[in-house]
Amino acid sequence: MKIKYSKKKLRVNLIFGILWLVISLIRLFFLDNSGHWFSLFLLAISILHFFLYYHESANQYISIENGIIKINSLFGKKMKLVDIRKIKKFAGDNTLISGHEQLTINTQIIDPESLAKLNAELEKLDVEWI
Repeated sequence: MKIKYSKKKLRVNLIFGILWLVISLIRLFFLDNSGHWFSLFLLAISILHFFLYYHESANQYISIENGIIKINSLFGKKMKLVDIRKIKKFAGDNTLISGHEQLTINTQIIDPESLAKLNAELEKLDVEWI
């Protein structure tokens, strides 16, 4: 099961990628060439935002498969569902707590339909809710 990012979250990276691309191209071709390195830096930021948009669109936020919940970020964490002892809800975050590690899920960047699926999946677990 995949828990999707909200469309707003995905659009932000795409818009920033386009914005930085336009600014860097304007600086490269229409302004003074003395700041050439800065225009290339802006182009690199643009490419980074396009990469983030692609990565987040393709992989989405969370995947739950084979009893493992995994956050699909660049340096994502994963946790076995059977290891979860407590779930803490606070300030738009769900923190899954096992004996020795924590996994924090930002519910504000999740698509509303996917959030309902995630909550249903977490409700199935026999754990303490804080």
